[in-house]
Parts: sequence; structure tokens; C-alpha cells
Amino acid sequence: MCENRQNLCESVISTMQPKSQWHDEVYLADACKERFLTTSDIPELSQEDIFMAGMAELADGYHVERYGVAVHTLVFTLAGSGILTTADRVELIEPYTLLVIPAHTPFRFELNRVDNYWKMVWLLPQPTAKWQHFAALGQTILPYTQCEQIWSLLNLIHCEINGRTTFRRLLVSELNLILTGVESKLTRSASRVHSVFNEVESQLHLPWTVKEMAARCFISEEQLNRISKNLYSMSPRTRLIYLRMEKAADLLQYREWTISMIAQRLGYKDPYNFTHRFRKYFGCSPSRYRKALAENTP
Repeated sequence: MCENRQNLCESVISTMQPKSQWHDEVYLADACKERFLTTSDIPELSQEDIFMAGMAELADGYHVERYGVAVHTLVFTLAGSGILTTADRVELIEPYTLLVIPAHTPFRFELNRVDNYWKMVWLLPQPTAKWQHFAALGQTILPYTQCEQIWSLLNLIHCEINGRTTFRRLLVSELNLILTGVESKLTRSASRVHSVFNEVESQLHLPWTVKEMAARCFISEEQLNRISKNLYSMSPRTRLIYLRMEKAADLLQYREWTISMIAQRLGYKDPYNFTHRFRKYFGCSPSRYRKALAENTP
């Protein structure tokens, strides 16, 4: 049954395309339920730089499309599923995940009609230094195990509208602590990615793949791609090519290293494949690059 559902979800997503034009619009079917937490009802939210929050149980039809709002958007999914559409992909939003959409980024998310149910929490943090760690992630969907805690806290906060100020302050403070924990978790992931690339750089002769690097970081390939772009402004594969080509340029200074030896040292069993990659990267062959180095050496 799970496999059948997954096939249906993939079938739905395959019919959808990334968007290049955006409109500000919201639609909720009659069966949808949503509770809002605003700073006028919960002034303690503004003290934590949170513009607004809400809890939603959605069915029969729901979508939100924005050209780009001035706040970050965080969506915590507890049950059911949604679909995210961005400028470059269409992606399933599953239970126990956190969807991050930085401020001023266009997006559309909607109810997945395969499940026809989506229970989720949304938060809109201000684009301040306090929430910079979310902005640094870019648009992403991350595994997140504390969705139910976020829901429970917001439910308790909602019950304290016009209630006890001290209790609201305590609950909002706890919410802040949990969200700050996202930062430390993501920081640990970034640290693992950095460590793995240090290892890659010391073993460029190995047949590295993005799949293997992601496994060593204990994250998905998609997460590795996003973290790599944040750390190095390039994808993992591009980073691997960069490390190999820069090392190749360095080794070409030494005539004791033949081009064939350099190719082997950098993981290219076929010297012609190495030459093709080098020419594509630097605009000339390794031998021409070496000759130019010799001509420019006093």
C-alpha cells in the first residue's frame, strides 16, 4: 500500500513543472481548518522576531502561491503531505519534515491530492540576524522529528490568547529554544560536509560519487547539494571537479610528474578523459598549460 501511494505521488509530481511566473494567491476549500497566531493576540511572538504563525488541517483543496514575501516561511508537516513548486523543481512535502523558504523567494505549496490531507504548522520569522541560519539554507525540505512538539506548543499558545502573559512568554521561549536547535543540527551537518570534502581533497585518486559523499555525511544527496552550495557556492560534483583541476594545475608545475601520472593521481584512469576535463575547465590542454607555465617562468 505504501509503495502504491509512493507511485501515485510520483505520478502526480511528474505531471507538474517548475514555475517561472508567480502570482500572490491563496485558496482553502471548505473542509480546511486553520488557526492563526498574530502578534496582536500573542505580543510575545514579536519579541522573538516572529511575524505570524498558524496551525492547519487541510483537505479537499488548498494552495498558497507568493511572488516573494518579506519574511521567511517555515512549514512543519505532521501528517498527510503537500507539494512544493519552485523555480527549479517540484517536490513532495512529507510528514516529519521542515520546509524552509527564505524571504523574498517565490514559491507555491499545495495539498497533495493523493493523500487529500495535510496537517502542518507554519511560522513566519522576520529576516533578522536571529533567523539568519534559515536564510542561509535556501529553499529546502529537511527531515525534522520535532513537528509534533511545535504543534503542541502552538496549540498551548493559542489557548492562552487573552490568557496568562507569563505562561505565554514561557511557551514562546520554549518554541524559540527548539527552533534554535535547528541551527545547531544544521551546523553539525555543515561541519560533516566540510570534513568529508577535506577527506576527498586528501584522496582525489578515489572514485568519489555524490551518493558516497552524502552517505558519509549521514544526509541525503539533496541535502548535500544544498549544504555544499551554501558552503562553497557550488554543487558537490562541481566541488570535486574543482579540487581535482586545481590540484592538476599545481602538479603540472613539476615536470617530474607526467600527464599520465597526474591523471592517475587525480582519479582519472584514462588520460584522455583527464585531458578532456582539463581543457573544459581551463580552456587548454594540460600540455599547453604546462608549456605556458614554463614560458612565464623567469
